Amino acid sequence: MADPRPGTADTALVKVIGKPGSARAHAIRDFLHRSDIPFQPVEVTTDEQARAAAGVAHVRDPRLPVCIFPDGTRMECPTLRQILDKLGWFRAPSRSEYDLAIYGAGPAGLSAAVYGASEGLRTVLVERWAVGGQAGSTSAIENYLGFPQGVTGAELAERAREQAMKFGAEILLGREGVRAEFMPGKGCGYLADGTRITARASICATGVEYRRLGLANEERFHGAGVYYGAGASEAPLTRGEPVFVVGGGNSAGQAAMHFSRQACKVTVVIRGSSLSETLSQYLVDRIYATPDIEVLTCTEVVALEGDEVLREITLKNRNTGEERRARTRWLFVCIGGVPQTHWAVEVGAVRDDAGYLVTGPDLVREGNRAAPWPLDREPYYLETNVPGVFAAGDVRHGSVKRCASAVGEGAMAVTFVHRYLTHG
Repeated sequence: MADPRPGTADTALVKVIGKPGSARAHAIRDFLHRSDIPFQPVEVTTDEQARAAAGVAHVRDPRLPVCIFPDGTRMECPTLRQILDKLGWFRAPSRSEYDLAIYGAGPAGLSAAVYGASEGLRTVLVERWAVGGQAGSTSAIENYLGFPQGVTGAELAERAREQAMKFGAEILLGREGVRAEFMPGKGCGYLADGTRITARASICATGVEYRRLGLANEERFHGAGVYYGAGASEAPLTRGEPVFVVGGGNSAGQAAMHFSRQACKVTVVIRGSSLSETLSQYLVDRIYATPDIEVLTCTEVVALEGDEVLREITLKNRNTGEERRARTRWLFVCIGGVPQTHWAVEVGAVRDDAGYLVTGPDLVREGNRAAPWPLDREPYYLETNVPGVFAAGDVRHGSVKRCASAVGEGAMAVTFVHRYLTHG
């Protein structure tokens, strides 16, 4: 298995050469990191560097970023689909119908794929991006059972991917589901490229996307100074620079610890009054014991400024209203998520007010069913109000937002899929 850390000039499988603040270069680095492929990030800031490192005329050359593979293949400003093709990872479905279709390759989806395939179900796993979900961008998961030294999210995801494929699961990467149709005993998922996935049962494990700050210029600086998630792929580029992490969850805490090895200073920004309210105690202790990490409580980011890239942020104390500016080109946002359940409206799947899928006993409120249910039996524990459609992991209402819990729900969902396929 590939070394999950960005490589050196001698060992990297892929050299990614781009200018600072390149959103396309960031997307490539993030994909390679999540896919557990070692890479060497190279930032060029002058025309001379661009010519020497990438063989392009100048630093603003539209052919940047350039990816150079160990076999000598050179790709100029490649799309992720082109990189998937190069790696041999972009595949078409091999079957016209499956027993189980899983959407989302985070910990819950990967777990479901392992258990579904190992138990004899014809299983397909569909992922629009890279395996691992949010966990895939995490530099270290230290409280996952069986890994006393911790494990990177990318390494854990790669191990799970290999395990699922060993048992015969098909994994379709670079594919995004856009709509779905469900009828008794069969469901059809339609992908963005027109591919149709037909299966007797489905598991939604699409997880959540990190919530945005809702500020002016935020989209403009996305990938050019503003990043969502733990951002482990960017750590080598932050050497000697100030980094800001917004959020008080475990992913934010791990990101702060990871960046502190490279950055001159890491500032954690939280709206609450204490990290202990949202962060595991072992991380709280480490953060306060690290001299290069500062924690700003009762604080929020209220403005973003820059040119082609982020240059400055404005911080506001929520108690006093005092504002101050801070220079940085590295802002990582880990502030909760928005569930990926837009498809549910069309098929009539019940969601809570925040958009999470409601399943099992939660479909019955005070003895009254919250949505129409066409069968005589009660919904299975992880089943939505659409028979044969299950939800697992962060996308589910009431789920515990932990990697181990997502893995457990993925395995549990397969148990209920078996019951559904056997008994209806």
